[in-house]
Amino acid sequence: MVEKEYRQFKYQRPPGSTEILLVRHGESRPAQADKPFPLVDGQGDPELAANGRQQAIQVGLRLAQLDVAAVYVTKLKRTAETAAPLCQHLGLMPQLEPNLHEVHLGEWEAGILRMKAHQNDPIFLQMQAEERWDAIPGAESTKLLEERVMRGIRNIALANPDKLIAAFVHGGVIGQVLATITESRPFAFNAADNGSISHIVVEGDRIALRRFNDTAHLGSETAGAVQLPT
Repeated sequence: MVEKEYRQFKYQRPPGSTEILLVRHGESRPAQADKPFPLVDGQGDPELAANGRQQAIQVGLRLAQLDVAAVYVTKLKRTAETAAPLCQHLGLMPQLEPNLHEVHLGEWEAGILRMKAHQNDPIFLQMQAEERWDAIPGAESTKLLEERVMRGIRNIALANPDKLIAAFVHGGVIGQVLATITESRPFAFNAADNGSISHIVVEGDRIALRRFNDTAHLGSETAGAVQLPT
């Protein structure tokens, strides 16, 4: 008599749930004191840099192999530019989710955050130590950011049960979503690389983290890099 075997199960999306791939946009152009980023609703809106466009191509090639049902972007052009190669592969039009734009940086928009970071500005160091954006004058609080981005995630899930979705978003958004669902420190997941893929599954009120900062499609270009969330 052969004894019955019990194998480990391969993960399957629960019925009615939504898988969301959170893709951080490709690298945007460098900040320059004499060439501030244009603003959209008060937020910096730089275009992708040359290597950011290449990252977008690599993301598109990887995700084109999956059964992605819809693509979401934010109001900021770097997400739409990153999503464009995938949309072309799949024949999809990107949809706007208005709650998933990057954290408001108050007086440090238009590229100022990057410059302050390189200068080790005391307020930047305070922001990192206290893990709160609103150490920056006029910036969005963790509470408001969390409420907004989680509303965006719920909107996508409610509209797409039993589907795989790609949402092209921002480093601060990914960090906040993952910190919220894992109940971790506020900035614990703020290190997603440009062009990286994180993966969550929304099942009613439950949200599971499946993957963080997957950069296999980017090769070794991100090794050792230090990147700011925005």
